Amino acid sequence: MIIDSPLRSLIKGISWRIVASFDTFVLAFIVTSRALIAAPIAASEILTKIVLYFLHERLWNLITWGRSDNKPTAIRSLAKSMSWRIWGTIDTIILSYFISGNIHFAITIGSLEVFTKILFFFVHERIWAQIKWGRKIIKTVEHV
Repeated sequence: MIIDSPLRSLIKGISWRIVASFDTFVLAFIVTSRALIAAPIAASEILTKIVLYFLHERLWNLITWGRSDNKPTAIRSLAKSMSWRIWGTIDTIILSYFISGNIHFAITIGSLEVFTKILFFFVHERIWAQIKWGRKIIKTVEHV
């Protein structure tokens, strides 16, 4: 069984947030054509999504499904990507609406993110699957 440390979850969340905030900025800028709207949307996500991501990681830490050879499998990474995207999209839509005041912008940004973020998150998960730092392997006794 694998257990990730809370510090690993935090650092992983920060590394993801750097990639994801840049993507959010680009998408919001494409949709609104205004950096003065795109920047606050991307910036506001930094705090909300680091907290949400940390909680998401800790929850997935309790789920043993999809781990083999003491590493996450690709199917586990895909499932985590999809479950995270649900929460991430809701957060993006809410923040985009409050900042832009335009529900169409908010839904468009959130909808586009579904595609870009699942891809980027999956790649991020696969990279982190290769990093052993902050990960404990606990040997379990199998019952015969």
